This record gives sequence, structure tokens and C-alpha cells, in this order.
Amino acid sequence: MNTPSAPRPAGQLPSELLLAFAPLHKAAFGAAIGVACGLLVFGVTAVTLLRHPPVNIELLAVYFRGYSLSWTGALIGGVWGGFVGFVFGWFTAFCRNFVLAVSLFVIRTRAELARTRDFLDHV
Repeated sequence: MNTPSAPRPAGQLPSELLLAFAPLHKAAFGAAIGVACGLLVFGVTAVTLLRHPPVNIELLAVYFRGYSLSWTGALIGGVWGGFVGFVFGWFTAFCRNFVLAVSLFVIRTRAELARTRDFLDHV
């Protein structure tokens, strides 16, 4: 059931908005994406090895040095997938934080300029 909340002081944002605009932790986001990508590459290779006849996914060897369609290659591919996923996740979090910071700066600057636009009229 929704209960009415106490009025907030002027200039204070609701906690939901503060959470939505909070910056992402780059290392944590990179680690999460890295683990997911590493498990995905390992899982696809393991499923391919268990199928009869195996499907050819040797193209991954072009991108991941040391990868082959074997259990050792699945581990190497998992490590490479984790590394590539970490870099991609870190860069994605960095770009999102940067765009969010620039957007908030522009919005805040425009609001402050609009608030002080008629300053000289009062002098």
C-alpha cells in the first residue's frame, strides 16, 4: 500500500532518482560482463564438443589466440572471453558515466542561467 511521504526540502531529489543517476562502478560492471562472456564462450565450446557431429566454431581461433575446438581451447576461450568482456564492460560503464555527467552538467548550467537571466534588471 502506498503511504504518503513527508514533503522533501527544496532541491533534494527522491532516492529513486539518486539511484538512477548514480555512476556505475567500472570495475564491477566490467567484471560482471567479463564473467558472463567468459562463461558464454566456454559454454558454447563445451556444448559444441558434446554434440555429435560437432558444429564448426573454429572462427573463434581467429579472434582468440590459442583457442581451438577442445577442452583446453574451451578454457583458453573462456579466459579470452572474460578479458574481452571486462574491457567492453569497463568501457561501457565509463562512457555511460561520462555522458551522464556531461548531461547533468548541461542541464544544471541551463537551469542556473535561466534562474539568473534577469539579474541585471534588478541592479
